[in-house]
Amino acid sequence: MKVLVAVKRVVDYNVKVRVKSDQTGVEIANVKMSMNPFDEIAIEEAVRLREKGVATEVIAVSCGVSQCTETLRTAMAIGADRAILVETTEELQPLAVAKLLKALVDKEQPGLVLLGKQAIDDDCNQTGQMLAALAGLAQATFASKIEVADGKATVMREVDGGSETLHLSLPAVITADLRLNEPRYVTLPNIMKAKKKQLDIFKPEDLGVDVKPHIKTVKVSEPPKRSAGVMVADVATLVAKLKNEAKVI
Repeated sequence: MKVLVAVKRVVDYNVKVRVKSDQTGVEIANVKMSMNPFDEIAIEEAVRLREKGVATEVIAVSCGVSQCTETLRTAMAIGADRAILVETTEELQPLAVAKLLKALVDKEQPGLVLLGKQAIDDDCNQTGQMLAALAGLAQATFASKIEVADGKATVMREVDGGSETLHLSLPAVITADLRLNEPRYVTLPNIMKAKKKQLDIFKPEDLGVDVKPHIKTVKVSEPPKRSAGVMVADVATLVAKLKNEAKVI
């Protein structure tokens, strides 16, 4: 069984994001970029499935600029067998990425598609769901545990009230939550091996997909700074302030 894993290149989670002076987006020039943490968890889970003998091949996929090859090399250093880059300089929105992934699903015919539940840059949490709808596949989101056997997947997922267990027929789309696993440390020998692994590059037009954006970002601005807290003498004063000043009760 092939496992297709989508990974995204984002600003590293340790970096404080700054808005551009012209407010057209966030500053990414000379900023450390890395793999989206949720996608890293998805890659780790796919590699573990292969190590268990459930999967035969793990394919990492990324869509975006040429620098995404660095992210794909990281995925292959974790354990992916090969990688595919859909290279474009267009701004890719979730629907466009889902269409590109759908084209690759049709091409590769994987038994399982894994993605992070969301990217930490746009926080959209849409691509996995859109891909499942476009490809007509079963889906399970926010997976905290995955078991695959006999052509079926059992997924424990987190919901507001606790957790629930879903049983899916493969092929299926599953998005990874934070508690699914802890990604392994990438060793230098594996980084060197990753440089020799196969990496195919396509353009959106090669896959017959139009990635033209349908939504325009008008302005990006910093959130307002939080005002300082106020110490109150007693409960009565607190209630009065919540009622008369904050107007929350």
